[in-house]
Amino acid sequence: MPKTAYHLHEPDVATSCVVFASPHSGRDYPWSFLRGTVLDERTIRTSEDAYVDRLFDCAPQFGAPLLRAGAPRAFIDLNRASDELDPALIDGVRRAGHNPRVASGLGVIPRVVANGRAIYRGKMPRTEAERRIASIWVPYHTQLQRLLTRAHSRFGEAILIDCHSMPHEAIESSLRSGMPRPEIVIGDRFGASAAPEIVERIEAAFAAAGLVVARNTPFAGAFTTQHYGRPSRRQHAVQVEIDRSVYMDEAAIRPNANFHAFRRLLRGVIAEIAALGHRDIHLAAE
Repeated sequence: MPKTAYHLHEPDVATSCVVFASPHSGRDYPWSFLRGTVLDERTIRTSEDAYVDRLFDCAPQFGAPLLRAGAPRAFIDLNRASDELDPALIDGVRRAGHNPRVASGLGVIPRVVANGRAIYRGKMPRTEAERRIASIWVPYHTQLQRLLTRAHSRFGEAILIDCHSMPHEAIESSLRSGMPRPEIVIGDRFGASAAPEIVERIEAAFAAAGLVVARNTPFAGAFTTQHYGRPSRRQHAVQVEIDRSVYMDEAAIRPNANFHAFRRLLRGVIAEIAALGHRDIHLAAE
């Protein structure tokens, strides 16, 4: 098992109702897992949102916590429901309706990494899948809900920013002729997971930094935004996808020459987003 389910970075003083989370940047690959996969150590990392946690690690300086995964996505996917079990991978699991994520091998215990490359030679026991869920998925989501509940209690509102990265090629098929290629895709499940004014201000923060922003295409949000986004209860969830080619060498899975400049640019965006959560402090105190 990975050493820990998550890493939590708290501000010295919580001044924002915003919670930042990075569920796919975990890179603690257990030796037993690497020994059991058919993939080499570089290929197994291709589904990882590499270095996204480093891009957002200044969030606590602006009064907002950052929750980041310890386990890698290839081991367990924290942006899936715990019951999204793949019968093609896990022994004893019955097919239960069509789930396109599970069918493509991207359930809570992934069967494949990027480009559909199989992780394992055969099936795994259901007990192993359940062990991963109990040890990694449950603690991560328990902590995430705790952070959102605390923010809501303190400030009267909670805003989750679910931080991801996307392969450069992933947006190729969704581009319309003549449209600029987005560097940021914001997902609010087509308005279902967050109030419009919050999404607009998040989009404006990225655009003001000179970044090309799109909304919901091709990524509208998955389990996290669907599960935690409850705008009628003043709990909002917004997914942020960043084009990996902006800050990293995708083939080598390492930061590129633009990494530090982009990280500095994002610092201002993160400050703007965290400031969204300051607006109701006086209301919560009354």
